[in-house]
Amino acid sequence: MLWVGRRQLPGLWAIYSLKVKALDMDAERIPAYVASCVLLLSLSWRTSEALPVPAPSPGTGGQCADFYKMLLLKISKALDSIYLSDGIQSEKIEMRNTGETVLACAPTLTQNLGCVTQRNSSFSESECLKNIKKDLLYYREAIASYLTGPLKNGPEEIRLLSPIVEITKNLTENCFPQLDVENLPSKDAKVWGNESYNNRLEMNKMMKGFHIRAITINRAIGYISSGDHRK
Repeated sequence: MLWVGRRQLPGLWAIYSLKVKALDMDAERIPAYVASCVLLLSLSWRTSEALPVPAPSPGTGGQCADFYKMLLLKISKALDSIYLSDGIQSEKIEMRNTGETVLACAPTLTQNLGCVTQRNSSFSESECLKNIKKDLLYYREAIASYLTGPLKNGPEEIRLLSPIVEITKNLTENCFPQLDVENLPSKDAKVWGNESYNNRLEMNKMMKGFHIRAITINRAIGYISSGDHRK
């Protein structure tokens, strides 16, 4: 939400989310229509009087909000390190269940813009959080499993990735009150091989996808915390 004095521009999160969702829903192809949707949304901005900020939903404020931000920073740090990209020259990105979290966490848009990202139903906070938790569980287990396999740069990779496992553990165990999700099916689990190079290549692709998903998650948590969906 963008504030100018006592005025607000409520379309900002929707516009930003269109850009991120374009990346998240198809990591290698960004549809050309996204630009036109963003332009139409920007033209549809409206101003209104400032309203009191509602209390954040359970699990989205305080320490949990800090964990989400820290997660994104730690993922970025890992991707910037030479230890995960050592000998790897690939720009490929691997996403998990492309679109599920993106669609579940898309804010409700009232403008009839003809964009494919427009929701046909009202925003469901519980459904959004449920999909976020599934994502975090998947990446937590995948990274933890990776660290038990053969590593070329063992101590450095453990130093970079262990904090991410710990943050996702804190999030999944402490920031989703009264929200249970089904166990991830075995076919959804990440399987690592016996070659450190191939595993590192797969981890590199997976972490790029996790970075995009973490941006989506942070924006979704910000939207839920703002209380806009309850207005």
